[in-house]
Amino acid sequence: MDKMIKICSAICILFLTVRGTGHGQDEAFYELKAGFKNFIECELTRTDAENHFKGKPFAVAMVNLFNVTKELDISILTGTVKCDVQGEYRTLYVAIGLRKLKGKRVVSYFIVRHKDFRILATELMRHPYKERCPWSRYWINPE
Repeated sequence: MDKMIKICSAICILFLTVRGTGHGQDEAFYELKAGFKNFIECELTRTDAENHFKGKPFAVAMVNLFNVTKELDISILTGTVKCDVQGEYRTLYVAIGLRKLKGKRVVSYFIVRHKDFRILATELMRHPYKERCPWSRYWINPE
């Protein structure tokens, strides 16, 4: 039994100390999550987001990144935004297409809808993004 505990302990220590055992993937996900949240808050508050709520004032209450998928050279981020619209919570569904351009991530496509949707790369490509809130402003890569 002691031998088994020592082996398990050694494996855990090795896993925690060896670079490249998932830590970089976690960091990349949290980087995307932070960028997603900040980008959505900027996009909704700086543009005509009132159209989503028929001109009523609103405040962003929560942004949630659900999934990150890769299709060809596009990283597709999908999630939801919960907004407080005059004391009533409403949810918007969001998809963002990110591409690398000269080593930096840029938003190429952006969709916001009231109803949930299954995202396909072809559907996303029908909604090109006219840059208002650049992705690089919300996550600075220190490399």
